[in-house]
Amino acid sequence: MKKIGFLSFGHWSPSPQSRTRSARDALLQSIDLAVAAEELGADGAYFRVHHFARQLASPFPLLAAIGAKTSRIEIGTAVIDMRYENPLYMAEDASAADLISGGRLQLGISRGSPEQVIDGWRYFGYVPEEGQSDADMARRHTGVLLSVLKGEGFAEPNPRPMFPNPLGLLRLEPHSEGLRERIWWGSASNATAVWAAQQGMNLQSSTLKEDETGEPFHVQQAEQIRRYREAWKEAGHTRKPRVSVSRSIFALVDDRDRAYFGRGKDNDQVGIIDNMRAIFGRSYAAEPDRLMEELKSDEAVAEADTLLLTVPNQLGVDYNAHVIEAILKYVAPALGWR
Repeated sequence: MKKIGFLSFGHWSPSPQSRTRSARDALLQSIDLAVAAEELGADGAYFRVHHFARQLASPFPLLAAIGAKTSRIEIGTAVIDMRYENPLYMAEDASAADLISGGRLQLGISRGSPEQVIDGWRYFGYVPEEGQSDADMARRHTGVLLSVLKGEGFAEPNPRPMFPNPLGLLRLEPHSEGLRERIWWGSASNATAVWAAQQGMNLQSSTLKEDETGEPFHVQQAEQIRRYREAWKEAGHTRKPRVSVSRSIFALVDDRDRAYFGRGKDNDQVGIIDNMRAIFGRSYAAEPDRLMEELKSDEAVAEADTLLLTVPNQLGVDYNAHVIEAILKYVAPALGWR
């Protein structure tokens, strides 16, 4: 394990039990947690994107703000639903956020998950082409994004422009060199992991996966990662790819931890999501010694080079910083971190 970061969904609720009661709270606390995580030595601050929900939705203003207030930590998404995205506008926003951060953006994208409304992408103005699905549309948007991030000219210049143009076809500006190699695909199946490798994208594997063999979640996820790496090698890419997995992990080191998460052992669960039989990975919560032993048996954690800790953001910045610090201090060294 080379890198450990956190992943926040940015939930907010006006409930008196929530320490994150508004969208403003969610955004500002996300910035504060990223700053705190960098000070603790964590490697990444990642955020989920959901539309029509009381969660984080528009990532680039947030990522740019974090990039301006930090200096070392990776900033990223896990994941952006490409069914909703204009890939050209997205490329401009992503490049701007990456330049502000000094090249620290790790952009996770995917076909997306079930949303709060039916066919929400239609409200954003996007409709699959005839004979294609919403997943096909997401991949089409992704192909455009990957192409324009190369920084090559493709647009015919106006012969009478307002400002002088460089010679040749024009590219999108700003352009951030190297961002194309920091695009990740969030995959829930072996087939889409192979496709991501063929496209030259890094792999993000979450806490759910298509149940393809009936084996425990971590075993299936480890196999997915191995197939991804095999496909990467077969595609002939020259750089080394990165792979992340997400886990809910809590070291029980004080009474607060035990009150929130000391409920006993969790197990994998199986359910139907988007007409797919899915297996959901267990959460880990135990005293540090026992937690280290349990995580050493997680095959996918062993296979990945990046671990993203899902955080309960509505418990507040201070408590979530404590959660991250406890993992880094008591558990991470046993996983090969640094």
